[in-house]
Amino acid sequence: MIRKKFWLPIFTGLICLGCTTSVIADDQATLLRTITVTGQGQEAIATSLSKVRLGVEVKGKTAEQVQAEMANRSQQVVEFLKGKNVEKLTTTGINLQPQYDWSGDERRLIGYIATNTVSFEVPTESAGSIMDEAVQAGATRIDGISFRATDEAIAAAEKIALGEASQDAKTQAEVVLESLGLNSQEIIQIQVNGSQPATPMPLVRAESFAMTASDTAVTPVEGGEQNVNASVTLTIRY
Repeated sequence: MIRKKFWLPIFTGLICLGCTTSVIADDQATLLRTITVTGQGQEAIATSLSKVRLGVEVKGKTAEQVQAEMANRSQQVVEFLKGKNVEKLTTTGINLQPQYDWSGDERRLIGYIATNTVSFEVPTESAGSIMDEAVQAGATRIDGISFRATDEAIAAAEKIALGEASQDAKTQAEVVLESLGLNSQEIIQIQVNGSQPATPMPLVRAESFAMTASDTAVTPVEGGEQNVNASVTLTIRY
């Protein structure tokens, strides 16, 4: 009778140990029977806003003369742009530096050059005419233009691209599992890798910037499309 009491706790302990081992094994099997896939989504939207970079460049004999003329022209350009109610008007650079002649044995100071550049945002349909009028107001350089869609359009495109990416990931998993004779059970992890809008290249005719006073044509500006990309990763148990 004593021997029975001694072996009973040991036997019970072995049974419990077996249960624990079985649970751990089941959990490990669940973790091992998963597939991870990444889906991609893309939505193209039309751009409607243009970011323009232009400014004033002045050359002269003395620093005072150059700086004064640059300040006067820059003020006229800025006042013109404010009158057009452009958005996000920002000074992007102010520079004054000497110019030298290096043709001889020693460098020779021949004058100074000053620049003042700004950037601003306007609807694309008015970008060409505003650039032309800015030149008439005193701007002497146009450094570039880029395009983007509105924040509302980008947000809507992000939702569509994320939906496409999710469906793409799900379809990939279903195709792989079906080809192997397996069935998906549940999605156990979702990772949203985010969306990234890509700005298209500007489509501006460079020769249009060299307009004379008698020219009446407006610089043509075409915004093009902007792609919004998204990526979603799914881990699926099968």
